[in-house]
Amino acid sequence: MRRASFIVLLAAASGAPWASAQTPIGSAVPDWAIPGSATHKQIPPPPDFHRDAVTTMAPLGIFDGQSDVGAALVPGSSTFADGKYTLVSAGYNIWYSRDEFRFVWKKMSGDVSIAADIAFPDPEGYGDRKAVLVIRQSLDDDSRQVVAALHGLGMIQLAQRPEKAALTKDREYRIGGRGRPEGKSPDSLVNDMARRIGLEKRGKSFQLYVSLEGEPLHAFGPPIEVNIDGPFYVGLGFCSHLPDKADSAVLSNVVLVNRAGKIR
Repeated sequence: MRRASFIVLLAAASGAPWASAQTPIGSAVPDWAIPGSATHKQIPPPPDFHRDAVTTMAPLGIFDGQSDVGAALVPGSSTFADGKYTLVSAGYNIWYSRDEFRFVWKKMSGDVSIAADIAFPDPEGYGDRKAVLVIRQSLDDDSRQVVAALHGLGMIQLAQRPEKAALTKDREYRIGGRGRPEGKSPDSLVNDMARRIGLEKRGKSFQLYVSLEGEPLHAFGPPIEVNIDGPFYVGLGFCSHLPDKADSAVLSNVVLVNRAGKIR
């Protein structure tokens, strides 16, 4: 079993904005996991820092299992009702060389089409929180993967970790010329905000799809190429972008088809 091997203890009285009453007693937040700010630079995790995924083999809607990839300090949860998946998770990020996020998944092989509507129930959540569509090789926190994301302030992202333990690379799209109020979710903004995204795997090619104003999903930007061998994990994820404070995202109207060309 892999173990976390680098911990920096932080004083509870520091008054840092990421501190949370949800932090379990006896836990500690590594300094690298604190969100970047005017006074703090977030850096990649140490190469030997890992936490095993906490997995429950409990079906949820169309998915086969649920995992806290990277085992964030606050355990996550997932529910399904009325066609909506609600994912609750803390987690410092889905980025750099390792991830912390709630993941509901299905093991698949071959080509895949996946899409979902995305909403953030709490309009005051952290701006860099992200709801994601994920295709990843394993449940290891440093797995090879491709991620399509909608961030809390509206940025759309197509990210890849092309090899296990490699640093993440991405394409980031900021749509529209109007400013977005800090902390406001897509539900509180107007038509320049994407609310539905899709991800298609066609062999080694991965294509991002976006609906900007309710129109049918359409390819957005050029595809990327990553070698992910079957069987792999496909599903929905969410990360609060805060190492010890949970938030939530709701993903609905989910499409998951074991073929390319079925994004809708």
